[in-house]
Amino acid sequence: MKSFIHPLTKGLTRLSEYLVTFGPFGLFVVSVLDSSFVPLPSSADALMLLLSTTHPRFMIVYALIATAGSAVGCWLLYIVSRRAGARALGRFSERKQKRVKELIDRYDMLSVLVATLLPPPFPLKLFVVTAGVFRFSLWRFMAAIVVGRAFRFLLEGYFAIRYGAEAKAILAKYYPWIGLVVAIGVVLFVIIRKVLKRDPAAAVEQTLEAGN
Repeated sequence: MKSFIHPLTKGLTRLSEYLVTFGPFGLFVVSVLDSSFVPLPSSADALMLLLSTTHPRFMIVYALIATAGSAVGCWLLYIVSRRAGARALGRFSERKQKRVKELIDRYDMLSVLVATLLPPPFPLKLFVVTAGVFRFSLWRFMAAIVVGRAFRFLLEGYFAIRYGAEAKAILAKYYPWIGLVVAIGVVLFVIIRKVLKRDPAAAVEQTLEAGN
């Protein structure tokens, strides 16, 4: 097994190093591959940090390019999973499959959005595959992916400009907490919004019924 994995990893590393030399175009390709079927050793996050540190004034452009690439990669994985059906979930445990299916059924696009905000090793691809297999709305799925990825790449760009070469270490240390806090904030926002949008008359009626 090692004799197969080692050449594969070495080949992916060379591909990553080659794509990095293409700057923004390389960022787009790495983002597509990393979000679809080929996790590369030099991820889109690392290239986003490198480019933003080198050319700070183009940070927003890089973030948009990375977001577009990641969205395309997730879309490809979604489409393939949708056509493959349940077979696409074969490499994930049944317990994880069931849990993610329940989250998507219950929280809709919110669950996908939160998944994009949380850092590895959170299984974002399992959410993407599950959304495809069970034919979750493509428009809501893509909206969640774009919003979540845009936040992530813009945050990385900001840290790259502010902290330079130290940004990668700082993000590695603090992003799990940042992502978790933002995810909780999104959930609370949606819950509060739903409570405020409830029909006041219905709420009063329920209260009176409870009192009786």
